[in-house]
Amino acid sequence: MKGQRKNSRDRISALPQDTIEKILTLMPIRDALRTIILSRKWRYCWTTMPKLVFNDRNGNEEIDEYKFVKAIFHVLLLHSAPILEFSLFVNTEIFSEIDQIILHLLRDNNIKKFIFNISGTDSYLVPSSFFSLQGLEHLELSYCTFELPIMNRGFSRLKTLRFCPVCIANEMLFQFLTNCPIVEEFTWLINDWIDVEITEYELVELFRCLPSIQILEISRSPNLEKIKVEMCWEHDWRCCQKTFNNLPDIQDYLGLNLDHLKEMEIISFTNHALEIEFVKLVMAKSPVLMKALVELDICVSVDEEVKMLRDLLRIPFPRASPTANFIIKRPKNHYRYKN
Repeated sequence: MKGQRKNSRDRISALPQDTIEKILTLMPIRDALRTIILSRKWRYCWTTMPKLVFNDRNGNEEIDEYKFVKAIFHVLLLHSAPILEFSLFVNTEIFSEIDQIILHLLRDNNIKKFIFNISGTDSYLVPSSFFSLQGLEHLELSYCTFELPIMNRGFSRLKTLRFCPVCIANEMLFQFLTNCPIVEEFTWLINDWIDVEITEYELVELFRCLPSIQILEISRSPNLEKIKVEMCWEHDWRCCQKTFNNLPDIQDYLGLNLDHLKEMEIISFTNHALEIEFVKLVMAKSPVLMKALVELDICVSVDEEVKMLRDLLRIPFPRASPTANFIIKRPKNHYRYKN
């Protein structure tokens, strides 16, 4: 038995350093710290982990706030390598301590991915020092208040931005996004925690602030009255496929609210299966819909159009609005089908 244990320990000790670091990266920080007992080689491996995740939401187990904060600072003080990813999930309002953590991360300023989620009753005001993390490529904030400093530099390398949710004035959001020129994915979750109204003009302004955007997700928009979508399969089908693959299944989203939607327009429609699913979803969830206009892509042949019309007549979609006009047309207003 002793020989088997020794051989097991030797195999663990013989693992390459980069393999050990990958294993540790997949663990919660608490479990990573416990690996010091495995072997002498593992004892200080956690001090070079590039990814740190702190989570005080451990099921029903209550975690002492003081001990949790102390553990975070203990890890940060002993950490000896660049920290590329930092995630913090907390139920308590340790705001002043979080400010200190951000200041510590600024010492080396290597952070590329930052995730912060708090579940307290008050929101956390993001400090001006946070905007000095200029290497950020991925940012997720939840239940925070976001105010720009006088010198708004934004994040020039930021590609993914998720506000889930974040309290920020529309004008301030646009100013911030203007200084994040290469954002490709933006998620903005709106719920009862924040009161947000965005006009048609402001929505256009939002797109103008995101010249590199590939994926835009605005969750919970019950007052939406008009949807206009232009398909882009020819130019970037992978982008479209990723977007449509994220669409909800009708049966799984019975509570989806499009109660105010009156008009839907789709341009460059190619009769792709994913496009059809999108149309079905909107038609099934829009009780006051008045018009659904589909303009075919120029590449759709007459035979393909006939097949599409035949399929639509044979298998009509479920409609929440019995009076909605469903119109299919070719470019230059050449109508083929109206129902």
